[in-house]
Amino acid sequence: MGPPLRAMQDDDMTNPASLWQRDGETLWAEPIGEAGRSCADCHGDAASSMRGVAARYPAFDRTMNRPIDLEQRINHCRTAYQKAGPLAFESHDLLALSTHVARQSRGLPIAIENSKALHPFLAMGRSLFHERQGQLNLSCAQCHDDNAGRSLGGATIPQAHPTGYPLYRLEWQGVGSLQRRLRNCMSGMRAAPYAFGAEAFVDLELYLMWRANGMPMESPAVRP
Repeated sequence: MGPPLRAMQDDDMTNPASLWQRDGETLWAEPIGEAGRSCADCHGDAASSMRGVAARYPAFDRTMNRPIDLEQRINHCRTAYQKAGPLAFESHDLLALSTHVARQSRGLPIAIENSKALHPFLAMGRSLFHERQGQLNLSCAQCHDDNAGRSLGGATIPQAHPTGYPLYRLEWQGVGSLQRRLRNCMSGMRAAPYAFGAEAFVDLELYLMWRANGMPMESPAVRP
């Protein structure tokens, strides 16, 4: 990232993802579902109750007996406590809420829990990161480990540290989740992308966030 793009990201007045975050702030206070409850009714002010939450996701969920990501956690709260239907992956409202929650962790270190319960899923995510896929027979590691820092199509290849999701991409002209970015990568490898919410995606998200442990959250970030 050059200085102009970083300046756009770091200033809430120029960061275009702030539009999604403000919508999320509105949705946070809106009563919904048969329970007629809002997120704020349970959690209060997101600035305090959600501080550091996004930095810990994906996290192990005892009811699912596996890790879930932030978007899945939001939908679980909707169905279990607000008695409302789940929001579609990549829908404006789900991205707005996850952006609002993630914004409260900006500047805090990523802190994926090192628990025995997560170890099998971390191992699966690591395996997926190194697995060759698609017609091009490429793995995530070949780009983001072996060739990190080099150029591909005029862009610098990053080390796959997902510090800024959900984020605004100039290419998308909108906000998207980490799973959307992973699907883009899989399409570029000419592999069949997993469905949104697939367990494989969550395991890969978990591994990528674990790799970034200790790095500061930038959500919502801006990328080319």
